[in-house]
Amino acid sequence: MKRQENSKVMKGLSQREVEIIAWLEFYKKYFFSSKDIKHFFKGKNTLYKGIQKLLSKRRIIKLNQNKYYLIPIKAKSGSWSEHPFIIIDEICHSENYYINGWASANYWHLTEQIPSTYDVYTTNRQGTRIILNTRIIFHRVRKIEKSKIVTRKIKDHNFIIMDKKNSKKWLKSRE
Repeated sequence: MKRQENSKVMKGLSQREVEIIAWLEFYKKYFFSSKDIKHFFKGKNTLYKGIQKLLSKRRIIKLNQNKYYLIPIKAKSGSWSEHPFIIIDEICHSENYYINGWASANYWHLTEQIPSTYDVYTTNRQGTRIILNTRIIFHRVRKIEKSKIVTRKIKDHNFIIMDKKNSKKWLKSRE
C-alpha cells in the first residue's frame, strides 16, 4: 500500500535543528532574529543556510527582513496559530503602526463580525501578507495620529489599535 504524500507533513529534523528549536522553546523565544541563534553556527553562511533549512522544513516562518516565528515542536504536522495582533506587532517591531477596520471594531465589541482580514496602517510598508492563515493588509500612511490610537495587551504582549471612539466613526462610515 502506497503512502499518500502530504505537503503539510514535516520533514525530518537534524540534531542541530532540534537543538535550536529546543533552545528557542526553552527560553520562550517564539519570535526571534538570526542574532538569537548565531551561537549555534560557525559563520554567517552556515547560519543563513540553517535558517533556510528550517524555513523549507516549515519549522520557522519569516515575518520580516530579520525576524522569524518558531513553530513549536508540540505542533502537530507543523500547523500552529498565534494571535494576529501579536504577529502584526512583531512584524512592525512594536512601532509606527495601528490596527483598524473590522479587527478594531470586533476588538471593541462594536460588531460581532469576525475579521477575515486585518487592516494595519503603518508608515513603513504596504501590501498583503498571509502568515499562519492570517491575511494582513498593510496600508501606508504618512503620519500616525497618536491621539487616535491606544496600546493594549493580549497574552502579555502589547499591540497598538485604533481607539474605541475612532473605531465607532470608522464603523459608521461603512454604513
